[in-house]
Amino acid sequence: MDAVGRVDIVFSDIDGTIAADDHHPIPESAPTLRRVHASGVPVCLVTARSPTCVEPFRRALGFVGPIACYSGAYVLDADGTELLSRTMPVDVALGLLGWLRSELPGVLPMAYGFHDWVVEDRDDPRVREEERNVQTASRECRDLRGAFGERGLHKLLLSGSSEQVGAAERAVGERFPELTVVRSNDVLCEVMAGGVGKAEAVRVLCGRYGVDPANAAAFGDGPNDLDMLLAVGHGYAMANAEEGVRRAVGRVTRWTNMELGVPRTLEELLPAAR
Repeated sequence: MDAVGRVDIVFSDIDGTIAADDHHPIPESAPTLRRVHASGVPVCLVTARSPTCVEPFRRALGFVGPIACYSGAYVLDADGTELLSRTMPVDVALGLLGWLRSELPGVLPMAYGFHDWVVEDRDDPRVREEERNVQTASRECRDLRGAFGERGLHKLLLSGSSEQVGAAERAVGERFPELTVVRSNDVLCEVMAGGVGKAEAVRVLCGRYGVDPANAAAFGDGPNDLDMLLAVGHGYAMANAEEGVRRAVGRVTRWTNMELGVPRTLEELLPAAR
């Protein structure tokens, strides 16, 4: 491994990074992450998930650290204090949903805001699969304005086949340039308020702890992790990351998520992790 300087804070994506391929926690990773966090180096989960969907990981890892949800749109301190919230107005979301029904009817949208996850039909197999993946139940509701009101919502998640999601990423990005559109993986695409990104969450949390981002390490595997990995001094694409992400970041872990790539890399970087 190439020489790495000081690391004062750690940021990690969840799915494809510290989660197993079934999206669930890997118990063997917990002891190393707990040692790092207990040593005074905060370990921050930075994910596309909602705060509620992060809870199974917090319980499995056995420590409570800061979290950045919805790919950076909603950042909470370890005690739940809100540090950042960037929402899209309900009217904007409704306009996008109407356009999707007309132009891309095969794509399933799911709405997220704060601690709420709203779907029109919980029996849709794609909803059921997502519930299994994140070990959390959605809420059936057809009234988006009633669900989120003036607060707005943090994310629309678009689900479908790889072809459908690829088409949605391109078409929504062109039709709604004021929004942030980024893929989570081949079958999921996130739509958020303009300017949202994991890099902003990194800056907010580094500021909260008085840490220079140059002294931060970060781990991720997908396109929605790329800005975070490039915003820190020590960004690592996972060995299982998409080729474009590995190429853009340059520094790649020697192990995949299933091979405990994050904890094993931290054990090489930080004496406190061993």
